[in-house]
Amino acid sequence: MTTVLLTDCSVNPQLGIGFGAYLAFSGALESLDTLKERIQIRRFEDTSSTQLEIQTLLWALSEIPEKKIISYTDSQNIAGLLSRKERLVKNDYRSKEGRQNRNHEVYQDFFDCVEGLEIQFRLISGHKPSQSKNQMDEIFSLVDRASRSALRTYLKQTTNK
Repeated sequence: MTTVLLTDCSVNPQLGIGFGAYLAFSGALESLDTLKERIQIRRFEDTSSTQLEIQTLLWALSEIPEKKIISYTDSQNIAGLLSRKERLVKNDYRSKEGRQNRNHEVYQDFFDCVEGLEIQFRLISGHKPSQSKNQMDEIFSLVDRASRSALRTYLKQTTNK
């Protein structure tokens, strides 16, 4: 059976704190309200937007037992990372100027994690107008809103102390 996985995150770059959210399901689609209740959320610290996208995906994959996955993301980095693997590894995660890629560790974790999985990445537009959204866009919006709401709530709680 194929698992559908949707991940998104929201980060405060000044604080290096963000929230990742994911929703995984297989089989028949459920109502949006039911799916909304199944979204998982986690806080990450000392992170950036690029790192958080991958950290959220890795966290979600660590909790999904299935090996056949269709992953929806609005991260172009994640969607294209597998196609960049050979070059990144060959260059030891260094730029042409010899600088170490600041995300090299999370990239290595990503490649290790997806090894042995039958995973497809599908790029989804995260912020389409309502009239242009299909069913998967609507579901992705739930995940997007969950991560943004978690960050906003956290920031309100920490600034009101």
